[in-house]
Amino acid sequence: MKKRIITKGILALASMLFATTFYAQESFGGLALYTVRENMGEDAKATLQKVADAGYAYIEAAGYADGKFYGMDPQDFKSYVESIGLTPVSTHMGGVTLENADQQIADTKAAGFEYFTIPVPPMGMFTFDPENRTMGMKGTMEDFAEILTTIGKKCEAAGLKLLYHNHDFEYKNNEDGIKPIVYLLENTDPKYVNFQMDLYWVTRAEADPVSYFEKYPGRFKLWHVKDMDEEGKFAPVGEGTIDFKRILDKKDISGMEKYFVEQDMTWDKKPLEVIKISHKGLKEIGFK
Repeated sequence: MKKRIITKGILALASMLFATTFYAQESFGGLALYTVRENMGEDAKATLQKVADAGYAYIEAAGYADGKFYGMDPQDFKSYVESIGLTPVSTHMGGVTLENADQQIADTKAAGFEYFTIPVPPMGMFTFDPENRTMGMKGTMEDFAEILTTIGKKCEAAGLKLLYHNHDFEYKNNEDGIKPIVYLLENTDPKYVNFQMDLYWVTRAEADPVSYFEKYPGRFKLWHVKDMDEEGKFAPVGEGTIDFKRILDKKDISGMEKYFVEQDMTWDKKPLEVIKISHKGLKEIGFK
């Protein structure tokens, strides 16, 4: 009987070690938590566990308010995320201003993030036309670049890296015939300001990601891997029309260090199911 118990114990331990190794090997890539924002609002810790269970290795937050990330103090957020095998890499900080930047940067650092990412033109510069559902900005490009540079210098001093995340309008000519992304690329110092490329929105703007990688090598440190269906809507990775393999072949010249699955709207599918579909798609495409 004793021998049988020992044997069972050894088998159970071997099974556990195999499972741990298997899942460690399968964990790769990142998830932008904006995809599961409703779930995060209902139960952040349970949702993060499901993100880890789906095979993701790291995350990008989009839920900072009142000095907390998803209702957790920065240190508590970091501790919990790391305890379930996830790494906090980037956070979208859309409410940053020159006045609150120091506090937000300190909180971002305390939460263990590496990248402080600004998702739209800050400080009231972002515009949205609900009738046409189009995005844009007001103010001057000079001011925009100066704000990013000022916050970028603060980030650099704190040991963080500042990125700006695009939608489609930055890759289109504005009323002055200027592409905002080109202006920012050419009028900011890569020591302080770099970029997160959202592959869906660049494609939506009818621009070619690869041409930007080749013209501005090393500036696109993070990607949002987001697919587009034939109607132009968001789709799970691998179920749309974007040629990710062609883009992925140029990751080294782009400067990409990490990437995140994101799907702003999941339509008739549940977000927690979509992230599983997209993770499988990542593997089939060749992301690691």
